[in-house]
Amino acid sequence: MGVVEGSMRLADCMSNIRVDRKIVVIFSLTLFLALGLVACGGNQTMTVATTGPNVQAVVTTGDQTRLLQPQSTVSFGTGGNQSSPVITVSDNNQYQEIDGFGASLTDSSAWVISNDLDSTQQAALMQQLFSPTAGIGLSFLRQPMGATDFAVNGNYSYDDVASGQNDPQLAQFSIAHDTAYILPLLQQALSINPSAHVVALPWSPPAWMKTSGTMNGGNMNTAYFSSMAQYFVLFLQAYQQAGIPIYAISVQNEPLNSTSSYPSEYLDPTDESTFIANYLGPALSSNGLGAVKIFAYEHNWDNTSYPESVLGSSASTYVAGSSFHCYNGDVSAQSAVEAAYPGKGIWFTECSGTVGSNFAGDLVWNSENLLIGATRNWARSISLWNLALDENSGPTNGGCMNCRGVVTIDSSTSPATVDYNVEYYVLGHLAKFVLPGAHRIDSDPTNPGGIEDVAFQNPDGSIVLFVLNAGSAPQTFSVSWKGSYFNYALPSQSVATFEWK
Repeated sequence: MGVVEGSMRLADCMSNIRVDRKIVVIFSLTLFLALGLVACGGNQTMTVATTGPNVQAVVTTGDQTRLLQPQSTVSFGTGGNQSSPVITVSDNNQYQEIDGFGASLTDSSAWVISNDLDSTQQAALMQQLFSPTAGIGLSFLRQPMGATDFAVNGNYSYDDVASGQNDPQLAQFSIAHDTAYILPLLQQALSINPSAHVVALPWSPPAWMKTSGTMNGGNMNTAYFSSMAQYFVLFLQAYQQAGIPIYAISVQNEPLNSTSSYPSEYLDPTDESTFIANYLGPALSSNGLGAVKIFAYEHNWDNTSYPESVLGSSASTYVAGSSFHCYNGDVSAQSAVEAAYPGKGIWFTECSGTVGSNFAGDLVWNSENLLIGATRNWARSISLWNLALDENSGPTNGGCMNCRGVVTIDSSTSPATVDYNVEYYVLGHLAKFVLPGAHRIDSDPTNPGGIEDVAFQNPDGSIVLFVLNAGSAPQTFSVSWKGSYFNYALPSQSVATFEWK
C-alpha cells in the first residue's frame, strides 16, 4: 500500500473522530498510517516493525468482485494475531516436484480456438492461457492420441483402415489429422511457455486392434500388443519431429470405462502390466525414447488396487507412477498409492467443470479437492479436461453433453466472444505462480478454522502460499515465515495466492 492510499484511508477513518490538532502533529505519518489501518480494518493489517520480505497477494472471491486481482502489498513483521488461524510456512522439507497445471487441447478445443476466433483473438487467448506474464502461464497439456468424446468429425486414430482390414506393420500410420489445427496450437503454446510439459494417451487404439472392431468400447486384442507399442513409438517420433516433445504417456484413458458411446476401451491391470513390461517399455528404450515417462492407471480415485497392481508387477521398471481422475472416490487415494510405492510419482490428470453450476461452489470445490487436496496428496500436476468448448459444450462425439471448458468460445455472436470460466481462475491461482520444477513445502496450520492451504518453493527460491476460505464468513489469519508474521482477512468462499522471496 502506498503512502497516498494509506493517507486517504486514514483520513476516512479519522473523519469521525475528534482529535486535538496539537496532539496530531506530535505523531509521525508512519505511525498514523499503521494505527489507521488497524482501526479501519481492511484486507490486511500491517505491523509497525517490518522484519521480513514484502508479499504480493492475488485474490479471487466467490462473488466474482475480484478475479485473480492483485492486492496491496503486505509485509512480514513481528507479532501476528495468535487468536486467529496461523499458517506456518517452512522450506525445511521439500516434497514432490511440480510438473505443471493445465488442461487438454482436445480435437474440439483446438477446433473452436482455430475456427471460431480470428487471428487476433486467437493470439490474445493463447497469451491469456500460456503466458506467465500476460496470462496465467499454463504449463501442462494432456493430449489425446486420436478421437475422444470431444472430436469435431467423429472417430479417428492414426492408423485407420477399411472395416475388416488390419495393418499390423502400421504402413498407414499418419498424424496428418493433427497438422491442420492441433499441432499449430501446441507449437504456439510451447513458443509462449517453453517450460510446459506435454503428455499423451489414447482413448482407444485403432479399431482393428480391438476384439470389438470399433473404437467405441470393447477390449484390446492382445495379439496386437507389438503393433500398439510401435504405434506409440511412431507417434512420439512424429510429434518430436513437429517440435512437440512428449514428456509422458499413459497406456489407456480410463481403462475400466468401456462404453459404446465414444472412444474407450477396457484394459485390465494384468494386461496393462504385460503390455508395458514386455512391449511398450522395451520399444521405447530400443528407439531412444526411454526418457519418456509412463503413467499407470489413469482413472478415478475410487480404485487403488489397479495402480498398485501395475506398480507391483514387472512393469514397474518402466513406470514412473500413477495418474488419477476426480469423478469417483476421494483424493486421499493418491496418498494410499504413494505410501505403498513411495518411489513412484503421482499425477492428477482430469476433472471437468459442468455447465450451470455455481461459481463460488466450484471455486471452493476445485481449490479444496484439486489445488490443495491433490497437491497435498502428492500430485505433481493438476490438469483439467477441455481447454476450450463452444456455447453448446461442444463439439461433442458422444459422452459428456454439459462439460465446460476452461474458457467458452461463443460463436453465436459476431465476432465470437471468449468467456473465462471459474476453471481459468482456479488454474491461474497456481499456474501463474508455481513454476515447473517447484516443490511442495510445509505449511502447517494451527487453529485452522475454515482456512485450508498449500505452499511451494520455486526453483528461484521464491515461496508461494495458496489459501482457501471455504466458510460462509470472512476469516482473518496469520502467516508465519522464519519468525515473522503478516495478518490477512479473506472474504468468504474466496482464495488468495501469496508470493514472496
